[in-house]
Amino acid sequence: MHKSLALQAELAEELGTCVFDVTLDCEDGAPVGGEAEHAAQVAELVQGAAPHCRVGVRVHAVDHASFHADVATVLKGVRKPAFIMVPKVESVADVQRAADAMQQAAASDVPLHVLIESPLAVHHAFDIAAHPRVESLSFGLMDFVSAHGGAIPADAMGVSGQFAHPLVVRAKLAMSSAAHAFGKVPSHCVVTEFKDTDALTAAALKARNELGYTRMWSIHPDQIRPIVAAFSPSHAEVEQAVPIILAAHAAGWGPAAVDGTLHDRASYRYYWQILERAKQTGQALPAEIVSFFSS
Repeated sequence: MHKSLALQAELAEELGTCVFDVTLDCEDGAPVGGEAEHAAQVAELVQGAAPHCRVGVRVHAVDHASFHADVATVLKGVRKPAFIMVPKVESVADVQRAADAMQQAAASDVPLHVLIESPLAVHHAFDIAAHPRVESLSFGLMDFVSAHGGAIPADAMGVSGQFAHPLVVRAKLAMSSAAHAFGKVPSHCVVTEFKDTDALTAAALKARNELGYTRMWSIHPDQIRPIVAAFSPSHAEVEQAVPIILAAHAAGWGPAAVDGTLHDRASYRYYWQILERAKQTGQALPAEIVSFFSS
């Protein structure tokens, strides 16, 4: 946890913006019997995180004995977590239970991130995404595969199998679609082969370009820079977007032709989002574009 927070602060200083979230784990990260002590340590780390950096907390599932204690502990400080992540969400009722607990902890303004980790959760993904407190949906690959009782082979938890098995790919697409339907952030699952940078980059690009994911989990600090790079717009994408947005502005956001192609507000929105992502990932933009963000 300390190493991840240090890297987050380092990259924020290097790029001028916080380019990735850190999620401190009270679920799998806590030893059995030591949940309260671990939650207290996590709460302390949230308070000491670098300013302007997003630090969230994953608590236990809503039906776990430590859930309410986790929520109370990590939300009692002056600085609230950027989000609370709830694992093993099966339905919108689970989301509401988490929202109610946060209301009791006087943290009704802290958004929820939820983990979709079972066939039932995938079935309810659209209802879950529709909940107003939900900011992001994440796909939990290992639990999803395990939930099938051996019907999905173990290699579907690996970097290649997770993009090949039909049930896994179907679940990923359903979750991504649900998130986009309600303007929420879809976050792709981990790649456990953390020393294989080429495989990680290929997986990240596939998740972004083919499955509609806009973020991705890492399980090791060495994975963060490749993931940020894969989810950042390329130089060519930014170069294409700049003249289109400048032409749109000059035309009062009415239709405009750029390099023989007609653009209107539908394509303007697409290219504006590219420039937004470029700014969020610390890329240098022309001064005339930067002025749009500062006005």
